[in-house]
Amino acid sequence: MSDDIVYIEHAQDVLDKAMALIAEAERFVLVASVDIKGGTARELGSLALVTACGEMYGYLSNGCIDQDIRLNALHCLEQAERRLVHYGEGSPFADLTLPCGGMLKVLLDPAPDLNVLKSAHQLLRARQPAQLNFEIGDGSRGLTVEYFPKPQVFLAGRGAVFRATAKLAGLSGFEVHGISPDASDTVAIAGSSKQTVQTLASPDSISELPLDEWSAFLTLFHDHSWEPFLLQRALKTPCRFVGALGSQRTHEARKSVLAGMGCAARDVERIRGPVGLVPSLRSAELIALSVVAELADAFSRSQRTLPLQPNAAIDDVLLENVE
Repeated sequence: MSDDIVYIEHAQDVLDKAMALIAEAERFVLVASVDIKGGTARELGSLALVTACGEMYGYLSNGCIDQDIRLNALHCLEQAERRLVHYGEGSPFADLTLPCGGMLKVLLDPAPDLNVLKSAHQLLRARQPAQLNFEIGDGSRGLTVEYFPKPQVFLAGRGAVFRATAKLAGLSGFEVHGISPDASDTVAIAGSSKQTVQTLASPDSISELPLDEWSAFLTLFHDHSWEPFLLQRALKTPCRFVGALGSQRTHEARKSVLAGMGCAARDVERIRGPVGLVPSLRSAELIALSVVAELADAFSRSQRTLPLQPNAAIDDVLLENVE
């Protein structure tokens, strides 16, 4: 049995793997956190998969009980039964504790509805929210979780900060799109970019930007003449975050230019400038870290739980752990 755990996090990534397994007619267990209390590593509704050979994609506990989750999942496959496992506070298994405290209940389903998973995957890939309902026990109570599309960031810029930010944003789980007037820069970030790169022929060569409410747009230029047309287009979209590199003086000049182009004051005020949580940095790598940290704050939640269905309590259907 493999003891590998692939630490992917976003529901879209977990469902990507589920679709690959479905295409290969390989069995797997869908793992979901359905109740938490106190300190836990992941949020309610977090997903993972365990394959028939014991590989785990995703995680629920940052490693401290994931190996036990894998063993339970394999037992579920063998017995063709769903299972609810209780860890931490109130659990009957004193030898399996959560070092961070709290409580976690994990639902293991060896036969999830594949059509439901396919539908959710298609919605997320189309950048639409998707819901999954987890029936617990006899079906009289369930947990409904709404998952949001994976956050994406469009970076327009050139040079060291542009390259460093693309790399770090990609490592941080964002889908990265790069836009630059320099082909060498777009080539350099191609490995970091999860989606597209585009070379700008002129500042106004892009007519529109495909930004939605799960998107961010950043300009990372030192020659700021490239920014106005791009920012003007970004401000016409519902994107969650718009930021621009530069000093405070540069930002005030930027706002004046955009106002002169007809941008409404309320739209111009959406721009975070200078972008980044830490001011006055001189290192490209540290500027990138500062910028991505601000993005992380803007995209701090990837899902939400909807009201529980009433009636039976989760504890009523608690199933024992595998020894």
